[in-house]
Amino acid sequence: MTNDSMTNDKKMKTKNITIKSRAALLFAGLVIMMSGVKAQNNQFSYTQYMDNLTPLNPAYSLLDKAGSVNTLVRKQWAGIDGAPTTFLFNGNMPIEQFNASAGLVVLNDQFAIENQTEVNAYFAKSVQVGTNHYLGVSLNAGLRGYTANYSQLDAADPVFANDVRQTKPNVGFGIIYYSDKYYIGVSVPELTINSLGTAGIQNSSNFANHYYFSGAVLLNIDQDITFKPATLLSYAKGVPFIGDISGTFYMKNEFGIGLNYRTNSELATIVTYNVNSFHIGYSYQFGTSSDNLGGFSNATHEITLGYRFGNGAANSRTL
Repeated sequence: MTNDSMTNDKKMKTKNITIKSRAALLFAGLVIMMSGVKAQNNQFSYTQYMDNLTPLNPAYSLLDKAGSVNTLVRKQWAGIDGAPTTFLFNGNMPIEQFNASAGLVVLNDQFAIENQTEVNAYFAKSVQVGTNHYLGVSLNAGLRGYTANYSQLDAADPVFANDVRQTKPNVGFGIIYYSDKYYIGVSVPELTINSLGTAGIQNSSNFANHYYFSGAVLLNIDQDITFKPATLLSYAKGVPFIGDISGTFYMKNEFGIGLNYRTNSELATIVTYNVNSFHIGYSYQFGTSSDNLGGFSNATHEITLGYRFGNGAANSRTL
């Protein structure tokens, strides 16, 4: 091989490496930009909170006298590769002799090269403070893990050679005041015991303390129709304050239809159906501001499936 050929070959390899590095950096930049947009919402948030508040405030499980298991899948920014996908599971069982309940919450949040998983067990206890009025408290504890697979961008580039894997303990608490017609509550389900540190492009908002204030009331419109307005206020350090306001109509305690508005200019339509012991829910969320995601499609699909144990009146709760 001539010197010219060797020189050209070397230049070509250098050019290919440069192109790969630029592509990796471009992808990383896109991830950073999307992370910034995602950080505008709290990490632990979903649209159908009015039908299942337990993952945000485990004391809410005290309202469930039958026990239940619930799953949720949330797919944000439909049509964008690597967009956030959330899987949520929670289950609880009543402990009637103590006016208490216990259960488990599992969360997995996947976003591009990043993955966060949480597992929390909880115990809740209520005391009667008046005629059909109760005060409940809950404690939860578990683990929170975070990974960022930077090597997937370009394993040959030392800039992306080191992946991040961290696991830290988590504790939390919740308080709720309720009757069979309304509730108000405050909770901090994610109270990190110690700092998780800085994990690359992921800012600390994912591991900050999250504060939630919630409330709902059940209004009888007529014999077959009830209306449930609900609200959820959420805050975490480094994340803008978010408020959710929703209203849902229930027909014969089986079919529900409603709207949810989020103060970051997002609107969602919600449809639910209760058949026997099963609950099925779907919401479609979309941005109402012209500059959402810089012109990207920001539609979010959310599907819930739940099963409630027990029969009769204990199996018909909508609050």
